[in-house]
Amino acid sequence: MSSQNDDISSNVLRQMKAGGFDFTQIHPIEFYAVFPDEAGARRAAGQFRGESLNAQVKELGDGAWHLELSKVMYATHGGIGDFEEAFEQLVTPYGGEVEGWGVKQERLTA
Repeated sequence: MSSQNDDISSNVLRQMKAGGFDFTQIHPIEFYAVFPDEAGARRAAGQFRGESLNAQVKELGDGAWHLELSKVMYATHGGIGDFEEAFEQLVTPYGGEVEGWGVKQERLTA
C-alpha cells in the first residue's frame, strides 16, 4: 500500500474509533476499483471467488465500470492494507485502478 493510502487508512480508522466503531467484531469491508470496460471488471471480480462475501460489477455514468468487493474481516490497519495490496495486484492487469475501501457503520443514537 502506498504511503498516501496508508495515511488515508490510518485517518479513516481513527475516525471510525472516534465514532464508536466495534473493532472486536468482523465486518464486511468494501474495496473499490474502476475499470475502462466491463470485461476487465468481470475478469477481476472472478479472481475473488471464495475470497469475498460479495463482488458486484456495475456501469458508472461516464462509461467506466465499477467493482465493489466485500470481504468479511476484522477492520485492522494491517489486514486492510494487506488485502488492498493484493486487490491492487489482481485488478491492475485487467486495467483496473483501486479507489479505496469503506465499511458501513451503524450510527449510535443518543
